[in-house]
Amino acid sequence: MFDAAVFGSLFLTLFVIMDPPGITPIFLALTAGRPGKVQKRMAFQAVCVAGGVIVVFGLLGHQILNYLHVSVPALMIAGGLLLLLIALDLLTGKTDEPKQTKDVNVALVPLGMPLLAGPGAIVSVILAVQKADSVATQVSVWCAILAIHVVLWVVMRYSLLIIRVIKDGGVVLVTRLAGMMLSAIAVQQIINGVTQVIKGA
Repeated sequence: MFDAAVFGSLFLTLFVIMDPPGITPIFLALTAGRPGKVQKRMAFQAVCVAGGVIVVFGLLGHQILNYLHVSVPALMIAGGLLLLLIALDLLTGKTDEPKQTKDVNVALVPLGMPLLAGPGAIVSVILAVQKADSVATQVSVWCAILAIHVVLWVVMRYSLLIIRVIKDGGVVLVTRLAGMMLSAIAVQQIINGVTQVIKGA
């Protein structure tokens, strides 16, 4: 009742797309200045949000996109634009403002979606669920989805130890680095979406 090949393939695909090591500096930058307890809660919330989005699209992905008349490239471009706005805030230091720190729950956006549950992860899960034509492969697909979210939670949960080492100056440096990385990810996502639109034209 378990297909190791399907599990391994989807887990590796989602690991590359959702990138647990790469999310660490972005998570640290977006949650900087918050109490440790709040940061831990936000790590859990981000994983829950991402998991919820992935599950919904895994079960109803094609129906949702068809109902809204939204193509996958459009989803990619929209996600890229949203990430670019967040990246610009990180690069300019706007996330350091007290109002933003207190009022904005970054666990929902952009961490939960579209950083973790982005277009790439959503499409991969939709395709994997569609191809799973037996109980064993279905179980393997959902186990892979659960496993990658556990990994994401562990990475973000324990990345908070880094803050104690790098102090405030290091957090500022990580924030700027995360902004650069995030802007590159956003631009690449937009390029990928536009390329798919052109190919489909």
